[in-house]
Amino acid sequence: MTSDTSQANLDQQAATIQRTGRKFDQVLEGARKLFMSKGFERASVDDIAREAAVSKATLYSYFPDKRLLFSEVVRTECQRQSDLAGEPLSPGCAPEKALYTIARQVMASFTSEISQQMFRVCVSEAKRFPELGELFYQSGPMAVRNEVRAYLVSATEAGQLRVEDFDTAADQFVELCKANLLLRAVFLNERDFPEADYHRIASAAVEMFMARFAVAE
Repeated sequence: MTSDTSQANLDQQAATIQRTGRKFDQVLEGARKLFMSKGFERASVDDIAREAAVSKATLYSYFPDKRLLFSEVVRTECQRQSDLAGEPLSPGCAPEKALYTIARQVMASFTSEISQQMFRVCVSEAKRFPELGELFYQSGPMAVRNEVRAYLVSATEAGQLRVEDFDTAADQFVELCKANLLLRAVFLNERDFPEADYHRIASAAVEMFMARFAVAE
């Protein structure tokens, strides 16, 4: 079965999930804790039911497939990260201020503990469960990039920036925001970066981006 077919099957099954009932959240939270700490393969259904304080029958009534449960955990956490991104930018906000705000949101999204946990789990499971890697990419990194792109389009249409290739510009801005923070988070397991680091990198990203895309006066 190809990755595309597997993902289509998961999407079809996900649409049938009964996301109500007093124990649904218990099952999801128990699964989240175990998947994030043990990964997909080592987190057994018995362990998840025990962690969630439900019977296996209850768990299976919501999720007949462990992969479907894993998929739902990833979807939920990506949505939670998106909801924490912050308030929308006010219309007419100066591009320097808007880009700085966006930079801080981008950095917060990829340095958060849950984002790093999800990243590690999806990478470790990518070979056996490739559709989960794609799900994480589309719901996490790609969603962030698309939000940046949407701002660049609106700012260009408003005459605040002069961007032609929105896709490349959005990718470049996201990468500028990462600087060395992502590598430190992944390889050194750093979490609580000094505020000075966030401010320095966000400011430098905005300055470099504006040097390339600011509207000439």
